[in-house]
Amino acid sequence: MPPVASAGFLLTGCALVALVVSFASVRIAISYAHRRGMLDAPGHRRSHTLPTPRGGGIGIVLGALVGMPAALLLLPVSPGAATTAAFTVATIAVAAIGWLDDHGSLPIRPRLLIQLAATLLFCVAVASLTASLLWTVPLLLAGVWCINLHNFMDGIDGLASQQAMFFGAASAALAWAAGSPAIAGAALAMATASLGFWWFNRSPARIFMGDVGSGTLGFMVFALTATLWAFQTDLLWPALIFSSAFVIDATLTLLVRMLRGARWYTPHREHLYQWLVRRGASHRKVAAGYFAWNVLVCVPLAWIAFRSPAAAPFCMGAVYVLGAAVWRTGKRLGLRRRERHVSA
Repeated sequence: MPPVASAGFLLTGCALVALVVSFASVRIAISYAHRRGMLDAPGHRRSHTLPTPRGGGIGIVLGALVGMPAALLLLPVSPGAATTAAFTVATIAVAAIGWLDDHGSLPIRPRLLIQLAATLLFCVAVASLTASLLWTVPLLLAGVWCINLHNFMDGIDGLASQQAMFFGAASAALAWAAGSPAIAGAALAMATASLGFWWFNRSPARIFMGDVGSGTLGFMVFALTATLWAFQTDLLWPALIFSSAFVIDATLTLLVRMLRGARWYTPHREHLYQWLVRRGASHRKVAAGYFAWNVLVCVPLAWIAFRSPAAAPFCMGAVYVLGAAVWRTGKRLGLRRRERHVSA
């Protein structure tokens, strides 16, 4: 069998195994959550109206842990056994603290410490592939933020899993085109593991992913971005474009809350996707809007960034500036609708 065909066969196998393990695990998790009383009750800071089990993200974790390390180790152009081992250990650590938090709310400090330690382990491994270990510091900050922003963005049916599917599939195509079947296989395995969960999480959701899913997905998105960057520096720009929807919404919302003097670390419903739901849009319509952004804006500009490395930073900047404008416009429309409703 030709090398390319062999790599494609193995890549597909890793993705399918991740899908099957995730799907089966989520079905089990639904029953487990009901038995253990792991239910998210509706409230004024939540966007759902019925008690719904949480913790279904364990399916994504198990599917990804089967498919992603296998792809990174077995497919050509591997980042190496040390990086793969660091990724696996860090993923398990982030998932474990999230799983414990889903069973009973944990204080912020131990969660943050585990996230820092796990991310640091992986960042050292990735930085060792570059010219300097000093890259560990900015990588660590980016990784911890990526973990938490995905936790913030997991608030309506299907949105976070849909974004993970898009990012994984798009990154797989990017890595394959750049010549790394190993990274492509890992990204595709994350996408299919997310698909196995999304089937149960699409609106109306039968289960939520919980911190075990959202935090771990955030780490895996960061890990794939960092690995792509370490493999080929110019791949950072299209990878950042692929994750722009969540990064823009989470970052701008946090900055605005901090500037207003709000308790930014407490639960709230001020992200753009939450505003849209509060103003009457269905979960499906909001998720479709984010998907449209990914397909209509991110894909073409990421393709330009990949094909023209010199223009890549400008493409990334254009996406984030446009995204910030869309975010601001959406918030203003929401405020106007609120004012009209109050006046009536």
